[in-house]
Amino acid sequence: MASIAVPSPDAFVFGVGRSITGRQWRWRGGPPGDAADALRLGISDVTARLFTARGVRVEEIAALAQPTIRDLLPDPSIFRDMDTAAARIADAVTRGEAVVIFGDYDVDGATSAAVLIRFLRAVGGTVSHYIPDRLLEGYGPSAEALVALKRAGADLVVCVDCGTQGFEALEAAKGAGLDVIVVDHHKASTLLPPAVAIVNPNRIDEDEGAAFGHLAAVGMAFLVAVAVNRELRGRGWFAGRPEPRLTELLDLVALGTVADVVPLTGLNRAYVSQGLKVMATRRNAGLAALAAVARLERAPRASDLGFALGPRINAGGRVGQADLGVRLLTGEGDELGALADELNRLNDERRAIEAMVTEAAIAACERAGNAPVAVIAGDGWHPGVIGIAASRLKDRVGVPALVIGIDDGGTGKGSGRSIPGVDLGAAVLAARDAGLISAGGGHAMAAGVTVARERVDDLARFLCERLEGDVTRARGIDSLSFDLALAPAGVTPSLAEALEAAGPYGAGWPGPRVAAGPVSVVKADIVGTGHVRVILAGADGARVKAVAFRSVDTPLGAALMQAGGRRLWVSGRVVQDDWGSTPRAELHLDDAAWAD
Repeated sequence: MASIAVPSPDAFVFGVGRSITGRQWRWRGGPPGDAADALRLGISDVTARLFTARGVRVEEIAALAQPTIRDLLPDPSIFRDMDTAAARIADAVTRGEAVVIFGDYDVDGATSAAVLIRFLRAVGGTVSHYIPDRLLEGYGPSAEALVALKRAGADLVVCVDCGTQGFEALEAAKGAGLDVIVVDHHKASTLLPPAVAIVNPNRIDEDEGAAFGHLAAVGMAFLVAVAVNRELRGRGWFAGRPEPRLTELLDLVALGTVADVVPLTGLNRAYVSQGLKVMATRRNAGLAALAAVARLERAPRASDLGFALGPRINAGGRVGQADLGVRLLTGEGDELGALADELNRLNDERRAIEAMVTEAAIAACERAGNAPVAVIAGDGWHPGVIGIAASRLKDRVGVPALVIGIDDGGTGKGSGRSIPGVDLGAAVLAARDAGLISAGGGHAMAAGVTVARERVDDLARFLCERLEGDVTRARGIDSLSFDLALAPAGVTPSLAEALEAAGPYGAGWPGPRVAAGPVSVVKADIVGTGHVRVILAGADGARVKAVAFRSVDTPLGAALMQAGGRRLWVSGRVVQDDWGSTPRAELHLDDAAWAD
């Protein structure tokens, strides 16, 4: 590990005050300090650096490095309406009533639905699902769908990952005599729609439960399962039947949590850490089939949930049949392989559509010039990929982005992604209250809108004016945060393993970034869809394989391709190279700076 320690206490890592992409390189949490306290507690200097840079005290590292559900799970009763929801669902189970889980069409919705379906089946409930079609029905419950479910025999509908803003739909359900429970995490208005219970940590009137506003809907669905299980136990329901092992549902909770890009802190950290262990056992046959088509043979990592499994579940709702994901996650038997294959095929189709929309959105944004919020609209853009396009655009321009696809009737469906420190969901609710959009909602980092073509410019001005100050403060001086500085020989499989062990990584718990160098580019070529692949050589004799994804048309890609004999400092993430039988490590680059 000696080749790891090349840190400097200077203000800038390796003295980089302006990189090739125009950013400063700064230490996350300040320059590395004395590791004596960590070493005394049996904690490696690498682990100590990663945790303390993220605001964790040395004495707390051991517990947070191995987060447990037992230590971090709250009493579900702290949430408003939770006990009411648990009692009503328990009533449905004991009475043999027909329960329908109404889920959103994304990964969080699919996993939330799957958690409750698998749980209710395990306790002897009668349960089915309904996932609305993205194109034909749009987001959330509709009056038509809920009334139709009642006519078809539903006694209770549980809306997951949607429903907090479903005023018209829930009014219609109430009028039809249908009981509805909402389990959600999206921003709420002062007023709430009529329902038996609305369990949402982001209710404005939430008290103690507001501390869990960072949970995804699937995290809330798991808490509902805990509460219902406790209620059934209290009624003696398990006297003659086995009580389910709720921890076996944590693989689904982990998948939805990572895919919904909520902060991996607090309870979410335990959900994902423990859920990955459950997923590694391949107990869920649907997830095992999905891992097979994704060629995921080793134990899964958090990044696999976000980049390999999540997108395939999403593909059904984006460009295919909306309930494919739920059917896969809750199914058994021979159909699972076929479902996984179909989701894999749809994911390939989604990628092609996404690439076209993303390219068009970036080009339109460049023509429009700089703005504190990038609001870009286009005719015919597929609503199933606008969220991904918004994420790509946000990464490209460094500000919140809202991408809107307008249909033949002049109605735009938009999806937005934000940057840390800018609450896009609250701004969208304000836009709805101002009459600029016909529907909309979300949370801090992601939101959706329905807007008429003629109001797009008004919406853009509103969001820019409302969020300009927040965006300016959030961006500050454009910089990258670093955890470690390395000599090139320090990029090793053992380091990759040590870094991975301090995960899971995601929103709110960023993956470790390292600086390495100086290096020379020995070889550079273009692979895939605009990726630049390089072989780097250090003065210490080490050679490192590295990839800069989607960089061919960027300053970083140009520098790597045209470095000639000039030496570079490079920035990126150390990852395991899973190809081949010999363990290797490589760098995934996100920046570079000239070393001479």
